Amino acid sequence: MSLRSNVFYKKLTPFMVAITASSALFLSACNDSNTQADTNKVETAADLSVFEGCYTVSHDEPAQIKVSQKDGAWVMQMKEPASAKRVWDDPEPLELIENSEIPQFFSIDPDNVDAVIGRPDRVLVLAHVKPVYANIDPLLDSEYLSYIYRGANTIYRVECDDVNTDILANPHANIVIDNVNESI
Repeated sequence: MSLRSNVFYKKLTPFMVAITASSALFLSACNDSNTQADTNKVETAADLSVFEGCYTVSHDEPAQIKVSQKDGAWVMQMKEPASAKRVWDDPEPLELIENSEIPQFFSIDPDNVDAVIGRPDRVLVLAHVKPVYANIDPLLDSEYLSYIYRGANTIYRVECDDVNTDILANPHANIVIDNVNESI
């Protein structure tokens, strides 16, 4: 390499480094990380149709709660006792509950929940757990959680029916307790 080209490279190298560094700074300044984070956090509206149907606390019990749409709004109804002249009570309004409120009702990471709906007074809150999470959590045997007046439990989606049941009957009325130790 000649002396002349060597001098040229010595003078050009700092210039090229400066251009490369300023280009990198310029490009990184254009990358607005907040915009990217906001794009990733765009939440779609919760699909409340996952709640449409009837629920009970056990697989082998008749439906006790009915969730449906009425005039474009979500409502719930409770099954009436057998003595009533109707099967379901008057519809009560339900509203979408934000995922940020989930810890008030359930001990589950809000990221594992698809949608939450509840009464305005929060006496009843229903959550739909993502099916993938429900399949791997040994404490869940249903995709649905209910919070009913300070208590949380899994509930089961069952077929809706129009049969009255005596939900107010004393479940212990026909139980006879025999003395187990009769031989003593």
